[in-house]
Parts: sequence; structure tokens; C-alpha cells
Amino acid sequence: MNKLTPALIVALAAGTFAGSSLALTGAEFSAARDRIKADYRAAKLQCDKLTGNAEDICEEEAKGKRDVARAELDQQREPSEKNARAVELAKAKAIYEVAEERCDDLQGEAEDRCEREARTAYDAALDRIRGK
Repeated sequence: MNKLTPALIVALAAGTFAGSSLALTGAEFSAARDRIKADYRAAKLQCDKLTGNAEDICEEEAKGKRDVARAELDQQREPSEKNARAVELAKAKAIYEVAEERCDDLQGEAEDRCEREARTAYDAALDRIRGK
């Protein structure tokens, strides 16, 4: 199984649209949106080959990558502080959702501790983002 860490997902998604700082045309935006959809569908197909929690983790990673890419596309199309914050929020949520899913592999107190740590990290990220 090919494991993608949340940091790798964010880095890949960030690199996807880092090329141009100019606003996108309607056709470019549409093409990029279609590419995001196609990438998500391809990732989901790879996840379908897995079973159990590994499949769930894979799906959360795919969703996170899609959501970050969408937010980055919106920021590229219409740069603003609001859209920049939306990118950061999408990244934080993607990392949190994958971490939560990984916690499901644990049991009892270890699972509870894992979930608390994931939530604490997510809340800290939200506080940092909102404090900008």
C-alpha cells in the first residue's frame, strides 16, 4: 500500500497550482476544476482496492487533497485574504480528518488519546488561522 502522509498531500496539492500568480481565465478555471475532479476519481478508484480502515484513510486523504486543491484554485482565481484563509482551513481540516481516521486503528485509551491529540492539533491550527 502506498501511504500518503497529510504533509505530503498538502505539499502535492500546494504544488499543483503554484505555477502562475495571475488570475485564471474562465477556461483555465474550468479545466483546473475538471482536473481536480478527475484526480479525485482516480484516487478513489485506488482506495477501492483497499479494505477496512486502510480504505477509509485513503478516502479521507483523497477528499483532503481534493478540498485543498479546490480552495487553492479559488485563491488563484480570486486572490484574497478570505480565500487564503480558506486554503489554510482546508489544509488543517484535511490533516485532522486523516488523523481521526488513523485513530480508528487503535483501541481503548490509545484511541481516545489519539483522537484528543488530533483535536488539539486541529484546534491549535484553527486558532492560528483565525489569528492571522
